[in-house]
Parts: sequence; structure tokens; C-alpha cells
Amino acid sequence: MQLNIPTCLTLFRVVLIPFFVLAFYLPFTWAPLATALIFVFAAITDWFDGFLARRWKQTTRFGAFLDPVADKVMVAIALVLVAEYFHAWWITLPAATMIAREIIISALREWMAEIGKRSSVSVSWIGKVKTTAQMFSLFALLWRPDATVVAIGVVALYIAAVLTFWSMFQYLSAARGDLLEP
Repeated sequence: MQLNIPTCLTLFRVVLIPFFVLAFYLPFTWAPLATALIFVFAAITDWFDGFLARRWKQTTRFGAFLDPVADKVMVAIALVLVAEYFHAWWITLPAATMIAREIIISALREWMAEIGKRSSVSVSWIGKVKTTAQMFSLFALLWRPDATVVAIGVVALYIAAVLTFWSMFQYLSAARGDLLEP
């Protein structure tokens, strides 16, 4: 395994996960802000490690494997924590939808790679917009300083949920011929 700065940033994001969860459960008034800041820091390192890997031509197989895993685990845990905190169907439903979509699309990408057609399910612009809305909503719902920020976070969560379905159906449509082939 070759360690370089982008891969180290990805590993650091994995190491942040237990601290992220711990911060969420701390019994202090500043805990929600600390949790949200850890989440934002992880999101920034996600963007930064990909940028550096491409810019410095330091992409590795290990980094290509670990980067999406670290992202999906951090986001899934954030969604579970937000659903637990609000303990309401109107938060849990979009959170569960987003987690289910990630599992479905990850399985689809893996299967498409096995048949040599991974490029037909590559990341689209809708997926990128969905991720931005999702990150913004999770930041707001983890921080939750007042009702206005929570309301904005919920709206962003629903925008992300709609884009989640849209992008999932785009990916499934792109793979439809291969999925339905006898």
C-alpha cells in the first residue's frame, strides 16, 4: 500500500468517525456545534483529498477504494444520528431513503464493474448537487442552533431526498439494458 497525502487525508476521515459520534453524545451545549464542525471538516478533507490526488497524479487503488467508503460511512452515520435526535418519521424517512440509495447504487456500480461497464454508472452532476444539498442539510441538522436553521436543514434534506431518487433512477436507467438482459 502506497501512502500519500490524499490517502492519509482519507484515512484521517475514517479516524474522525468515532470522534464524530462521541461529540454527538457529549452532554454539553457546544456538542452540536462540535459535531457539525467535525462533519464539515470531514467533508472538506473529502473534497481536498480528491483534488490533490488528481492534481498531483497520486491516485492509488487503495485510495480509490477507501475514499467512497469513508464518505458513505460518515454520511450514513450522520443520517442515523440526525434521525435519532429528531425521532420523527419526517426525518427518518428521507434519511433511510438516502442510506438505501447508497447501498443500491454501490451494489449497482460493483456489479457493472464486474461486467466491464462501470463507466455507464459514473457520477453525474445530479449526484454532485444531491451530495451538496445532503452535506448542507446534515450540517444544519447536526448543529441545530435555532428553529430557522433546523427548518432550512429540513428543506435541504428533502431537496437531497428528491435528488437522491432522481439520481438513483438515472443510474438504474443507464444500467437498464444490462440489468434486464437474460
